[in-house]
Amino acid sequence: MKSLFYYISTVCFLFSFTSCSKKQTANENLTVFRYNESANIQTLDPAFARNQAIIWPCNQIFNSLVLLDDELNVKPDVAKSWKISDDGKTYEFVLRNDVYFHKHINFGQDSTRVVVASDFEYSFKRVISEELASPGAWIFQYVDDFKAVNDSVFQIKLQKPFPAFLGLLSMKYASVVPKEIVEDATIDFRTNPIGTGPFQFKIWEENIKLVLRKNPLYFEKDEEGNQLPYLDAVAINFLPDKQSAFLQFIQGNLDFINGLDPSYKDDLLNSKGELQSKYKEQIKLLTGPYLNSEYLGFRLDGNDEVVKDKRIRQALNIGFDRHKLLVYLRNGMGSSKVKGIIPEGLAGYNDANLVTYDIEKAKNLVAEYIKEKKIKPKVMLTTNSTYVDISEYLQREWQKIGIDVQVDVSPPSTLRQSMATGKVSFFRGSWIADYPDAENYLSLFSSKNFAPNGPNYTHFKNVKFDMLYNESFTETDIEKRKLIYEKMDEIIQEEVPVIVLFYDKVVRFTHEDISGLSTHPMNLLILKNVKKLKNDN
Repeated sequence: MKSLFYYISTVCFLFSFTSCSKKQTANENLTVFRYNESANIQTLDPAFARNQAIIWPCNQIFNSLVLLDDELNVKPDVAKSWKISDDGKTYEFVLRNDVYFHKHINFGQDSTRVVVASDFEYSFKRVISEELASPGAWIFQYVDDFKAVNDSVFQIKLQKPFPAFLGLLSMKYASVVPKEIVEDATIDFRTNPIGTGPFQFKIWEENIKLVLRKNPLYFEKDEEGNQLPYLDAVAINFLPDKQSAFLQFIQGNLDFINGLDPSYKDDLLNSKGELQSKYKEQIKLLTGPYLNSEYLGFRLDGNDEVVKDKRIRQALNIGFDRHKLLVYLRNGMGSSKVKGIIPEGLAGYNDANLVTYDIEKAKNLVAEYIKEKKIKPKVMLTTNSTYVDISEYLQREWQKIGIDVQVDVSPPSTLRQSMATGKVSFFRGSWIADYPDAENYLSLFSSKNFAPNGPNYTHFKNVKFDMLYNESFTETDIEKRKLIYEKMDEIIQEEVPVIVLFYDKVVRFTHEDISGLSTHPMNLLILKNVKKLKNDN
């Protein structure tokens, strides 16, 4: 009996060991794309996808009616086609009939179902509901009504024409979600999302790891007819320290890092923006335009009389060398071809009459101010810790033209609150496009958008600018609207409510075994086209 017991035990052990070995081998052959998220992900509900940390995983899990390609063209997603009425106010979308939700028991016997127009009606109503209080409700501010005409046709009517509307619908806020899952009281949709995207939710240990697995029902295929995505899984780590994440990347434990952090930028890149020689065989550098304008803003209706004087704002604007700033502090990553707020790559930007470094003119403007006011100009620049190096560089440069600048460092949340409430007169800011239209940037200066109820943190007000801004909404001809945008940007350049420091670049680093990873002008992470060489073990 004892011998039989040992025999059975040995067989069970060997079976278990063999099963574990097979499982381990199978896992080693999976292609898993691994990246780190230094910021916390609060939710995986696309209705709350208000920052990059949330948008990136939501971009893998969910789809919208339309999407933006790498050239910022609006392309079909769940909608295979659409038409817009002559007056620019009615949009009709025809949906694909092969888009399925990720499998879930709530869908019944088939564990899934096809997406229909009423799903978008439900999803949009959910986003604009006061009960949900989604930060994305604003994308429907110009919408008068929307409805499912039938299962395959979805209609949206606007209150007035808004040429950038299709771009808005590409945002994750406009993702389609299933009512059966969202309204099940036993399911926390925030932590157990069901979408239609190339990857589906697997497991999330908050602040430790998030895993997404390949969606076998995904509808998109590549040009050769192969089903997307190519990857088997996506694994996201949560290391708050970017230097630690960089070391994990160098050791091969992460497949990708995004952006330039001061803790490692000089180790990776030289001043020309090229990979250091020790990494050239190991790492690939990917760069491209980024719709992000880095700027310093002035509160124009506050108590600081110095920043209200246009001469001082103009002197500060031309009193430093942007190219030098980018070379020494950003390793060349950015564009110094600055004009107004509209960045390179968008209609409305042109490279005529760019802002240029002119120290003598800047000195003369300051001298005029001192002669009139009988006092040397002093200003306080409020920034956050990430931009201390840039702020101190500017401080030294502006001393050369006769302006004393004190640098005050605040936590990012405090700075944002102070900007919104007008407690700071000179502040560091940036604007990343929500949608690919210059109106998104120009809205920062409409008098209708005064903070805290809008993004006009400078409280800039200009009658001609407001007139052109309103006119741009009614102009459906792209070329004519571009000319309107150019005129508005020229006003911003002349009046200097902000000093645009540079237009940013997307900077990504990955390993040689990764292909198909692109740089997107809105810094979206698109993984459905990414390939990774399999482990040879």
